[in-house]
Amino acid sequence: MSVVIVGAGIGGLTTALRLHHEGIGCEVHEQGEQIRPLGVGINLLPPAVGELAALGLLDTLAEAGIRTAELFYTHRLGHEILRRPCGLDAGAPVPQLSFHRGRLQGVLLRAVHDRLGPDAVRTGRRLVGFEQDADGVDARFVDRDGDPLPPARGDVLVAADGIHSTVRALMFPAEGAPRWNGVQMWRGATEWPEFRTGRSVIIAGGTAAKLVLYPIARGRAPGTALTNWAICVRTGRDGDPPPRRQDWSRPADRGEVARHVGRFAVPDVDHAALVAATEEIFEFPMCDRDPLPHWTRGRVTLLGDAAHPMFPMGSNGAGQAVLDATSLAGHLAGSAHPADALLGYQADRLPVTGEIVLRNRDGGPESVIDEVERRAPDGFSRLADVMDAAEIDAVVSGYTRASRPR
Repeated sequence: MSVVIVGAGIGGLTTALRLHHEGIGCEVHEQGEQIRPLGVGINLLPPAVGELAALGLLDTLAEAGIRTAELFYTHRLGHEILRRPCGLDAGAPVPQLSFHRGRLQGVLLRAVHDRLGPDAVRTGRRLVGFEQDADGVDARFVDRDGDPLPPARGDVLVAADGIHSTVRALMFPAEGAPRWNGVQMWRGATEWPEFRTGRSVIIAGGTAAKLVLYPIARGRAPGTALTNWAICVRTGRDGDPPPRRQDWSRPADRGEVARHVGRFAVPDVDHAALVAATEEIFEFPMCDRDPLPHWTRGRVTLLGDAAHPMFPMGSNGAGQAVLDATSLAGHLAGSAHPADALLGYQADRLPVTGEIVLRNRDGGPESVIDEVERRAPDGFSRLADVMDAAEIDAVVSGYTRASRPR
């Protein structure tokens, strides 16, 4: 069996490694002329880390990122709502890891080159269409100038080509643009003094105005870390067209970011100075798409953000793509016919990811912050006067159960 993978992001590269692990041949086609380390912070929860550990990548991943120890939810004015241990500190068999997205992608890319060969990832190839017959799939590509390139044929075509997936658009031509929830996100990372344990994640504020802080790599100087920050502010209405196309590397207007910094208070982090010290700041409209009725058409299927783009709540976007890859490879290895395998993968993964997409629209586990701020917009002295521990646990634990592999 041979598989053609479109997209060399987290999902596509993990799929290649997992297929190779199962003894299935594959090649990855990427439209970019080169694979650049785009993006900023990203989290992988233990279920996804465990799947990458099974591929022998745990030590390399841990060296590239930070083993997250604890998570804090706070009111945007800094009052603590929830504190939870993470990963190994919570008793998981593997850590929760935080990375620069480009460094995580780099670890996966090097592993693909080492294990599948230097030609396993082919760049400068933009997919424009596909045809399938009883024996396989032909994927058609063009170069950056639009000139045709030699097609690729395989038993299966896997589209891991992101929220703007060409394959998804061909399968669902009436779907239209991604759905914006009205929230604009500004992101950046710079080396900064460690805070709290040096392995802490802070999420301050709900959907209308949120500040996120966490380390993603060790710093060059002792006591410092490459620290990721994100400011998310509702600037439009839910369902409005997104102001700009989603792009990992779109530079932001620093003045626009500065106008929102003062909405937050974090007792032991000077977030205003952190933002001011960041050389590159990026903007990103928070978009998703409606869950689909199916991902698979014959020998063609979707994976990762092409299948289930979701709002970045609960640290689930990249992790769910990793779990997709494991499921897909397992079904292909265990089925006599590729089309049957793809239907089995779809049945396994579509329901759980569809539920996560919809839960994330309501704030995911962070909806508990929204509720606290609704009840106490100006903060509080005692959390118990606002929301009791059982209510808080019901929201967060319910989301955790829904997002676990089944």
